[in-house]
Amino acid sequence: MKEWIEAMRLRTLPVSIAGVLAGTACAIYHHGFSVAPAIICLFFAVGAQITSNFANEYYDYKNGIDKKGREGFRRGVTEGDITPEKMKRATFLTLLITILIGCSLIIWGGWWLIFVGIAVAIFALAYSTGPYPLSHHGLGEIAVIIFFGFVPVVFTEYVQTRFLFLDSTTLLTAAAIGLMAANVLIVNNYRDMEDDKAVNKKTSVVILGRKIMAGIYYFNGVLSAIFLAMASSALPFWVSAGWLTYLCVHTILWNKLKNNRGLELNKVLKNTSILLFFVSAYLIFIVACLKPDTSGYIYFS
Repeated sequence: MKEWIEAMRLRTLPVSIAGVLAGTACAIYHHGFSVAPAIICLFFAVGAQITSNFANEYYDYKNGIDKKGREGFRRGVTEGDITPEKMKRATFLTLLITILIGCSLIIWGGWWLIFVGIAVAIFALAYSTGPYPLSHHGLGEIAVIIFFGFVPVVFTEYVQTRFLFLDSTTLLTAAAIGLMAANVLIVNNYRDMEDDKAVNKKTSVVILGRKIMAGIYYFNGVLSAIFLAMASSALPFWVSAGWLTYLCVHTILWNKLKNNRGLELNKVLKNTSILLFFVSAYLIFIVACLKPDTSGYIYFS
């Protein structure tokens, strides 16, 4: 069981949770919160990320990209803890369960959500496999911004409010969450640069180098803080203290990123992921506390 838990990469799962929490915060802000679809979105998002993590482990092994003793998360298939056949079955079983969970959202969002689900399912696999694996061509961060930022925020809000809000509050929040999620991937690829370069896996860090990607990591965090400040500009001024606190912690993590290598970067990765989770939880806190009139709009359908 331990090897399967490691394959799920629990330290990165706050990334998928954060998008749902941020989308729920936007739903509350727009006077709509529904418990059932919010919980289903949470399970769907986590399931999609676990599917992607399983697929990444299986296909990287199959394509000869992983090797024993690789930095970072222990690769169960490569290290012989899990057979390739079992990981392949687990990947598609998890994908099937996730799809079934997602289909239940049709009740709130309509049949057209199937296309969103198909896009998420394709991304979960296309990140690591297919004719043009995204993670092998420097496109991982862009995909993460879309599928861990805009998709979960916008559509988690949609299934709760039953209205597609594309205003500045929602879009700025989605962009901020996506940029912070991309930072988790940047740390992962920053740590694995030598291993990836040796097998011609062209991540953004391999293509641009550590110095530039460390700068992008910091820029993403600053831009996220600006976006969140703009998105919450209608709220009391003290709310901005939260974004300043985030920026201070982000700066500390940036310095650790620049000055460490190897397994030490796992701590930076974990803390970057946790920081994103706390930011999304803070969003829930401020809108729930500062908009008490939303209580009349909470549904338990």
